Amino acid sequence: MPHPALPNVPHSVLHARITEWFQREARDLPWRGDCSAWGILVSEIMLQQTPVVRVQPVWEEWLDRWPTPADFAAAPAADVLRAWGRLGYPRRALRLHAAAAEIVKKHGGDVPDNYDELLELPGVGTYTAAAVAAFAFGRRTTVVDTNIRRVHARLVIGQALPAPALTAAEMALAAALLPENRDESVLWSAGVMELGALICTARRPKCNECPVFEQCAWIAAGQPEPTYIPKGQPWAGTDRQVRGAVMAVLRAASSPVHADLLWNADAARRHTEVTKELDKLHALNTHAPQLERALAGLVTDGLAQHSAAGYHLPA
Repeated sequence: MPHPALPNVPHSVLHARITEWFQREARDLPWRGDCSAWGILVSEIMLQQTPVVRVQPVWEEWLDRWPTPADFAAAPAADVLRAWGRLGYPRRALRLHAAAAEIVKKHGGDVPDNYDELLELPGVGTYTAAAVAAFAFGRRTTVVDTNIRRVHARLVIGQALPAPALTAAEMALAAALLPENRDESVLWSAGVMELGALICTARRPKCNECPVFEQCAWIAAGQPEPTYIPKGQPWAGTDRQVRGAVMAVLRAASSPVHADLLWNADAARRHTEVTKELDKLHALNTHAPQLERALAGLVTDGLAQHSAAGYHLPA
């Protein structure tokens, strides 16, 4: 519930201050403004757990190469994974590929314009469906991502950070804050998201630059410390790091990579096509069970295939 220090801040005041700030300070990103629904869907999938600075060049190349779902659905999976590059979590690329095929098969090649049909697409969850419905089609939907949750927690509840997992109370608060007017609701969602990305950040928020500093319950409460400290995901030495190194080898290879090259550093040095990537893999000093898990996991997830000739990206 809202913090008692600020019980009666009208929602209209919050709406006006944040949307005016957004219209003045919003970043000029290519998936904003005059962008296709397909471009917005691609951006939302790419931006999951990946910063804008890494996504933007890949997104631009992607839309130049595959400007429509039909273009993308017709692409080989190997090309998709190579184009995804180092954005991380490459299963997103395959799910997007499957979503494009579904769009072509069931929707005539046009991204569906309502939440329920978007939610049925492979790899599209509640946030992505709501975001595409709002930002691509102007629908009044409750969009809640990490940035929006953090702004709501501070501005209305007076907490430094939201709960570790999204709660029903948070969704109810987001729905209550959403303007009734459709256009204003879209602008509000985009504005709160941008405020969380640029000003109301998880670490070192720029409160002196915040358009709702005077209305903020967290400020009024004396900026209490968070009740928990989020744990960052480790990278060095993890299976994810090894999987990423193996995927880099497979993306660089034009033919199957024999298993000996993945296991044996001396043999790898004779394979000039992917020497650089193989050197990076072997520099991890991965133990055999971990490499076995990584390879098996990539095959299981459909990110790699294994044949007598070796490992390679899916056809």
